[in-house]
Amino acid sequence: MSNRNSQANKQAARERLRIERERQKKKEKVRRQLTVGGAIVAVLAIAGGIGVAVANSGGGDSSGGGADKWAKAASAKLVQPANTSGKNGTEITLGKKDAKHTLSLYEDARCPGCANFEQNVGETIQKDLKDGKYKATVHLGTFLDNNLQGTGSKNALSAMGAALNVSPDAFLKFKEALFSKEYHPEETGPDKFADNNYLIKVADTVPALKGNAKFQDAVKAGTYNRWAMEMSEVFNGFKDVKSTPTVKLDDTVLGTDSANGKVAPSTPDTFNAEVDKAMKG
Repeated sequence: MSNRNSQANKQAARERLRIERERQKKKEKVRRQLTVGGAIVAVLAIAGGIGVAVANSGGGDSSGGGADKWAKAASAKLVQPANTSGKNGTEITLGKKDAKHTLSLYEDARCPGCANFEQNVGETIQKDLKDGKYKATVHLGTFLDNNLQGTGSKNALSAMGAALNVSPDAFLKFKEALFSKEYHPEETGPDKFADNNYLIKVADTVPALKGNAKFQDAVKAGTYNRWAMEMSEVFNGFKDVKSTPTVKLDDTVLGTDSANGKVAPSTPDTFNAEVDKAMKG
């Protein structure tokens, strides 16, 4: 379980996104000024003092870039993946649209608790979706980039947008692979999801994405970076979601009580029991 309310994440994420957008115009000035040793150095005159900003040349390479890449994304053109709906394409609904019940998943790509949940219950959910037991809405956040430092949550979310653009099934399988024991990074280890090459390596385990040039180009170009930020902003608006994973069946939060909210079911049996109980009302 990953707590959204840690000390490192007290500043509201929406405010961070707003600040990133405001800073973008200044960062464009940075790029137009003198180059020194492969880095671009801009000196910004600020009323009452002098500010110095340094930006490297990353952001467009296959490694995934860094913070500067995401500052650019804040004001980039919004490209919505196919198979999305709602404002800015921030609604993801999977399964049979006429299913009576809705399973809602709230996750962050770097969340170890989400990885554990997906490894144990993910296949059950995929089967239930095919059977029409319920449809699923997927809500993806990036708050762990702030808690743990790095950009892996945003970068993985952008890549998931590229997978969703291929098909809902490709998205599901890619998400499953990202959370798998083999590929999910340790919480305190390297920020592997920040590396586009690593994400493409994971995607190559999904038949629909293996060698898929259009998918790979979208990941490398950051086509869905702005969309990932929009998804994150919507996620931050769910004030009742205190930690990840949070799992709901209709309006019922599944799991056992803890100080940070409910801990999601960790086995197929407990998950099925709670889903069936919630369906009965």
